[in-house]
Order: sequence, then C-alpha cells, then structure tokens
Amino acid sequence: MKKVLSVSLGSSTRDHTTETQFIGEHFWLSRQGTDGDFERYLQMYREYDGKVDAFGIGGAEFYLQVNGHRYYWRELQRVREAIKISKVGDGNGLKHLLAPYAIQALRDHGIELCGKKVLQTAAVDRYGLAKALVEEGCDVTFGDFLFGLGVPIPVHSLRAIHILAAVLLPVLTHLPFSWVYPVGDKQEQEPAKKHSRFYEGADVIAGDFLQVWSNLPDDLSGKIIITNTTTAKNVEELQKRNLHILVTTTPRLAGRSFGTNVIEAVCRCLIDKPDDQITEADFVDLIERVPLKPQLHVLN
Repeated sequence: MKKVLSVSLGSSTRDHTTETQFIGEHFWLSRQGTDGDFERYLQMYREYDGKVDAFGIGGAEFYLQVNGHRYYWRELQRVREAIKISKVGDGNGLKHLLAPYAIQALRDHGIELCGKKVLQTAAVDRYGLAKALVEEGCDVTFGDFLFGLGVPIPVHSLRAIHILAAVLLPVLTHLPFSWVYPVGDKQEQEPAKKHSRFYEGADVIAGDFLQVWSNLPDDLSGKIIITNTTTAKNVEELQKRNLHILVTTTPRLAGRSFGTNVIEAVCRCLIDKPDDQITEADFVDLIERVPLKPQLHVLN
C-alpha cells in the first residue's frame, strides 16, 4: 500500500483519511491539520519522512507561479529542507493542468463560460485557472488585494496581475504565510460578508475554497463555484445557500475532494522517477489514464 500524508497548516477539524485505488495501486490518503502551529507542522514532516511514500504540502505551497516566474515563500523553505526521503507535492505541478478540465466539465454539461462574469479570489495562487478563464472569454475580476490583503480593490486584467506580482510578491513571500492566508481556526470562521458585493454580480466564483468562503453571501442562487478542497459539510453549506453548480478540480473520495497537493503526491508515487526528473508530460499522462478529472455537482 502506498501512503500519502498531507500535513496542513489548517484546522484539524478538516482532517480526513481514506483508502482508495488508482490504476491498480492501493493508497492510504490522510490529511492532518496542525491548527496553524508552524513548529508542529515542521516536526510532522521530520517525524514521518521516509515512513510515508509521499507528502502533500497542505495549507501552503512552496512558491507562487505567475507568468512564468516563481516567487518562493521564504518560510516554506524550512519545510523543503525538513523532507529528505519521501516524495513531495505542493500542488504546483498539477493546478495549472487541471484548470482547463474544470472549464471543459462545464462545457460538457452544456454551460459555456464565454461572456460570463467571474470573480476569482486570487490570480497569483491559481494563475493557470486565471489564464484559462480569460482565454475562455470570461469577464474576470481578480480579488488578489481583497482576499490576500483585505483591501477592496478589484483587478480586471492579467497584465495588471503580472505587474502586481512582479512588484509585490518578492516582498510578500518574505512575510509569514499566515499573514496572507487563513490558517488554524481562522478556517472555521463564519463568512464575514464584508465584501459580499463582489460576489453578487458574478455568475461564477472561482478560487481557493477558504478564500471563497471567507466572504460568501447567504444566497448563491444560479451561481457556479469552481474550487478545490471541499468537505461534506462545505457542500451542505453551499446547498443551503442555493448554489447551482459546484466544480471541484480534484475527484471526491469518501465524501470529500482532497487538495491538489494530495493528488500531486499520488501522481508522484505512480511515476517511477525521482521527484526532480518528473515532467509535466508525466502528469498529463496520469491525468488522462487514472483519470484525475474535475467533478461537477448540481446542488440546486
């Protein structure tokens, strides 16, 4: 049995463990939160290194990739240095590859996104999705300032995102990760609704689920959400808010969609190469063979 452990900076209330199979291989998958405790986060990687086949980097990522440039989180370098033996995936190997499949899933369901108004919570952490939405012809509002810094300034073009990334990310990535992304019990807070007006005019809401949730309005009638990790409780809450369609970029396993870090870790286990020799073509091959396609759920 292959073992994949996602150690997360997030809340332990979102923990989940299951067993499943991918192309004939039996997998044990587990997500374990550290409630925002960074030292415990590091210790778990050190403790389980070599005892699991691969780690998922949960609640964080090694770098942000925008327009071909990588901006590394200084704080996360300590995690990379702690892992000596096990393979490791932080989601960056898969996120940009899975985004077009999410759009295709809607197209297969008879929904064309061209011309629709989209609110994407942040382009810098899901640049592949941002690019795919723009290329599809969507009218996209990017909420990088709003959801990352709490400043209600919308951004309306990828060119502006490129400039902002080049200017701000070299500085922001030297700050503690928790300053710009909810960790620990912050993930369990009720939506603030302070900036819910940005949701109201959108046909589609896209991005990291915890960022989507942070200001989610009570009524989502007719809307579509394209996101990542959702628990059974999250889906229930979205259904109560009359969400029309939920698209998760990774498959649901035992009632929950795991993050792309877990699915990337699974892929790395299935590819018989050292981590540094795995290519994008290897990931694409697995996405098609497993298959690891986004899933669409009609909730209302």
